[in-house]
Amino acid sequence: MVSSLAGVPVAAEAASAWSLVFDGFDEASEGIREALCTVGNGYFATRAAASWAVADGVHYPGTYLAGGYNRLQTDVAGRVVENEDLVNFPNWLSLNFQITDDDGAEDSWFDVRTATILSYRQELDLQHGILLRTIRFEDQKGRRTLSQEQRLVSMADMHLGALKLSLTAENWSGSVTIRSAIDGRVVNAGAKLYHRFNGKHLEPLANEVVGDDGVCLVVRTSQSHLHVAQVARTQFFLDGRLVELPRQAVKEPGYIGQELTIDIKQGETLAVEKLVALYTSRDQAISECGLAARKAMVRAGRFDAVKAGHVLTWSHLWRRFDVRIEPADQGFTLNVPMLLRLNMFHLLQTVSLHSIGLDIGVPPRGWTGEAYQGHIFWDELFIFPFFNFRVPEITRALLTYRYRRLGEARVAARIAGYNGAMFPWQSGSDGQEETDTLNLNPRSQRWVPDNSYLERHVGSAIAYNVWQYFQITHDIEFLQFYGAELILEIALFWSSIATFSSERERYEIRGVMGPDEFHDGYPDAAAPGLNNNAYTNVMAVWVLCRAMEVLERLSDMRRAELMTRLGISAEEMVRWDDISRRMYVPFHDKGIISQFEGYDLLRELDWPGYRSQYGDIQRLDLILESENDSPNRYKLSKQADVVMLFYLFSSEELGELFMRLGYPLDRDTIPKTITYYAARTSHGSTLCRVVYSWVLARSDRPSSMTFFAEALQSDVSDSQHGTAAEGVHLGAMAGTVDQVVRVSTGIEAKGDVLRLNPELAPEMESLDFRIRYRGHSIDLHLTRDALTVRAEDLNVAPISLSVAGETCEFLSGTTRVFRLDVAASNGRTNK
Repeated sequence: MVSSLAGVPVAAEAASAWSLVFDGFDEASEGIREALCTVGNGYFATRAAASWAVADGVHYPGTYLAGGYNRLQTDVAGRVVENEDLVNFPNWLSLNFQITDDDGAEDSWFDVRTATILSYRQELDLQHGILLRTIRFEDQKGRRTLSQEQRLVSMADMHLGALKLSLTAENWSGSVTIRSAIDGRVVNAGAKLYHRFNGKHLEPLANEVVGDDGVCLVVRTSQSHLHVAQVARTQFFLDGRLVELPRQAVKEPGYIGQELTIDIKQGETLAVEKLVALYTSRDQAISECGLAARKAMVRAGRFDAVKAGHVLTWSHLWRRFDVRIEPADQGFTLNVPMLLRLNMFHLLQTVSLHSIGLDIGVPPRGWTGEAYQGHIFWDELFIFPFFNFRVPEITRALLTYRYRRLGEARVAARIAGYNGAMFPWQSGSDGQEETDTLNLNPRSQRWVPDNSYLERHVGSAIAYNVWQYFQITHDIEFLQFYGAELILEIALFWSSIATFSSERERYEIRGVMGPDEFHDGYPDAAAPGLNNNAYTNVMAVWVLCRAMEVLERLSDMRRAELMTRLGISAEEMVRWDDISRRMYVPFHDKGIISQFEGYDLLRELDWPGYRSQYGDIQRLDLILESENDSPNRYKLSKQADVVMLFYLFSSEELGELFMRLGYPLDRDTIPKTITYYAARTSHGSTLCRVVYSWVLARSDRPSSMTFFAEALQSDVSDSQHGTAAEGVHLGAMAGTVDQVVRVSTGIEAKGDVLRLNPELAPEMESLDFRIRYRGHSIDLHLTRDALTVRAEDLNVAPISLSVAGETCEFLSGTTRVFRLDVAASNGRTNK
């Protein structure tokens, strides 16, 4: 059997390349498995908790609506703290059973921990988007039962979820009582850091039986007043025959269910099919969410019909998004194809085609848990490239999340005394700053100030994302009416926060934090903030340069409109140009870029001593605070800071920026800087390993692959010791996929040219994937000696394609094979 990707026949892969499998039940790992095996569709997602499970310290059922936030207040250490959370909505999975002997003696409701497990297998079928759980167990009376579950959240119909539970009586006959319910008594308790915060977000509004086989629950969030309606239909089939028996309603505030008792004989199989329709008061083209959910349930088919539509949609998604690797004989030691697909799977069920009509951003943990309270950070910087080159319409929709919150960012800038737009480090429903004022250190049990709201570089990330989207799509309409305004307002902010130092005759940016996050100020300083963070300053220069370029690209009418409305004068543009040429960037130790001004004056940390004492030192900030010390005193980093510049820009681009600033960027500046900070970084963020793997990919392959392997399995291995249970790390997931594609092909959209500089990793024999670029659908097939580029026959304008520095015109409906000189260090090709 063969399949085809990128127009090249390839051998069919083993099932192991498409399945994440767990054998055996392990209480300690259940939370991680529940996050990893979450199923979703970009509109809502449900964790992989068993259908009979409740939140009990081992299991944590969670259903999350994309952008479903609510705000609450809590008294913390004598002060009222307000937090906005991603809400845990009612648990639609709730389905349990108990067995009654012929003598009428009832067992308790099933719990895997009270039965003897004969076999246990949980599988996430990535190809079809289905969660499978198979359990053979023996109860205390010796009865053996086979339980098989399939579960999905429909990618075909964003409002539908479905599960099918089959029970086979292997050596017994008797009665089975099934309870199927929707449980709205849930609270937010899925993240340890926020256990002391108020987590009761839901107010029950209605619970009722619908028809003969359905129930309906309607709840409302207490502050945002978001109405959510769920209608669940449960049907029973005994050896394939529909069973229609009287049901007993089970009702209490916030809970509605039905019970049914069915006689079953040895060898028979009872199948329970449960479908749920979920609608909210924010949905479009509905009258009322409860009515919409009822109508959807009436129209829904049986489980197999819902599954068929779901599987078909996933097949279409994989055709667009899959990255196919043929490992070399002495290639990866990990199951890289499966892990990459796991990462892509989570990206696609966090934001999908359903997301295009929604007002949402991308949280760093997706919709798989409550870490970071579901807020939006800068992780989209790592996530957007995955969508830009495949379905850029998704990126466009996500960028409008930022555009709609320009007003709030403008107000924040004015309050702080600046112009333009100052975007928050953490964003939620309306775009105000959601960063907690205090964080609990679990080591010391002390509440410490959280100053990460000073990470102003988030605005530069937004501008970078807008520009990258435009480079790939050439969506001039988006740039004219949305993207330009974002970039210009962010440029105005950087212009207003920059101050001129007459002593240095350069501009400075003071009182901020960089991506590092361990350093929020100077040792023993009365106020937080650092001066001249190199990453922040260089990114500000880049934004100002792009803002000036954007103005040149706009039509005369649109340019005049925006300059008038935003107050961009000729003098302001002169200032932009001046700042972009005279921004201060600190250096130390003969050419190493300083993380911030004064970094070189800090102490060196005793890294061997701390590793010996604590083992895991990823979160040195918590360790040092518990010792009544501070990371502000030391040359250390949580994650890549200066090194982020080498992740975002090529050496040529950085050389142009530093030349503009009048700083020499010697040939050894970049490798020296990378080596310097690699030795002083604790890698306390999964993003850090992505960055270091990237920047070392073509200069230090062994180290790069070590970082890549660690990033690739961050959640599967739970490298941060328990955090994966609170949600997957979506930025690292996207970054690993992006690295395989972009490092191997050197793909880059710049200056109206699609550039490729291929160099296949030694761990691979071939790489196949599909991209979209400016209307073209292009298949790429890379081997050691050739790059094949094939475009579908579409009626679109030719593009400029550059392979290893040689540029040609590329037409739709054509195929070009570029022969690679594998011995050449620069990857030159002969066409």
